[in-house]
This record gives sequence, structure tokens and C-alpha cells, in this order.
Amino acid sequence: MCGRFTVRTAPRVKLPGVREGMLPFEPRYNIAPTQDVFVVADLGDGAELTTLSWGLIPAHSTDGKRLINARGETIDSKPSFRESFKKRRCLILADGFYEWRRSSKARQAYYIQMSDELPFAFAGIWDSWYTKERITSCAIVTTAANETLKPIHDRMPVILSSESYESWLNPDTDPRFLREMLAPFPAAAMSSYRVGRAVNSVENDGPGLIERQDYEVGQTMSLFDDLNAM
Repeated sequence: MCGRFTVRTAPRVKLPGVREGMLPFEPRYNIAPTQDVFVVADLGDGAELTTLSWGLIPAHSTDGKRLINARGETIDSKPSFRESFKKRRCLILADGFYEWRRSSKARQAYYIQMSDELPFAFAGIWDSWYTKERITSCAIVTTAANETLKPIHDRMPVILSSESYESWLNPDTDPRFLREMLAPFPAAAMSSYRVGRAVNSVENDGPGLIERQDYEVGQTMSLFDDLNAM
């Protein structure tokens, strides 16, 4: 599962033949579904750095319902995803993402990133849907959680190694090789920590959202209750 993520530095793509236009950029700390996200995709004129709307609307959709994630285990068989997986793959650029752990007290948000805090790319798929206008949108592929994510959630986004970017984008890559890419990213290369409740609202943005939280949400509330009782 992946429902929010960050892009804190201007995206750069180190891939041969990829066009990088002058896209407007501001650091974003709470990217949510339906918003534009930075991707590398071939939309018909060669691979380029561009933006797509997050939340895939399959071309055959009759209701325009958005699908923000695509399960890697069934991506090649589900009608909503199989053609995009076969023909329309993309890199969705990020440098961290959020996940929520449920408990009896509250939902605690965590921020997950690479241990070296460097940017990375989610495995993505895209499609175009036509009504009165063309909407080109994308979804993040997910897989089972690695050891870093398991205490928080049982799913995680597929994060591609930089060595696999070209193969993921290449429409001629053997599907069997593609499926091998849909594995959990090595846990040892990732880190996570608790963050505050402000990230729960899509209206909030800014670097304060990724500040480390010393207490879990329920523990923090209990501490405030104790103080108020004095």
C-alpha cells in the first residue's frame, strides 16, 4: 500500500535518451492521490520526465474510478492493469513515503525512506482515459512488505533498483523478468520512524511533516492528559 509520498528535491533522471523538460518544481511533503506526480514514461514520443495524475483510470473505465495502487501479484491478470503492465510502464519518482500502523489507540503515521536518504523510483503503470478531456494517470505497483515495513503494514510499494530502470521502461522486456522486479526492496537499505498527525490531512504540507516523533500517537495523547490533570 502507498497513499502518500514526498519529493523534496527537484527530480533528475540519469538514463540515456530521456528528455528532461523545464518542469516547475516545489518541494512536496504530502503528495496525495489525484495530484500530479513526477514520472518517467514514454507517452508516444520517447521516454521523458513529465507529470501524470496519480490514480489510474483504465481506458475502458465507465465511471472514472481511480486506482492508486496495483498489486504486483495480480497485475498481469486483472483487466484494470494487465494492458498497462504489458505496454505502459513508468517510473514514479520519490524520496520517501508514509504508511500508517493501526492500533487500539490510534493510527500512527511513519515516514519511510532509503537509509542514505537518496531519491528512488516506484514501479508504476499508466493509462489514458477519454471523456470530455484526456486524463493520463498512473498507479504505484505494490508487493509484500519487507522486514522494515512488516511492523507497520503488510504491503509496500515496489521500489526499483536503478539498474532495472531501463528494463522496466522497455516495452520489449520479457514479462518473466518484469515479474522478478516486483519483489520487496532490501530492508537493510531502508529506514522508518514515527511522524506526527499533521500528515493525516492532505491540506498540510512542509518539512515539519517528516520530523521525527518521539512518542506514538496514543502515548502522546496520554502524556497530554496527564499534564492536564495536574
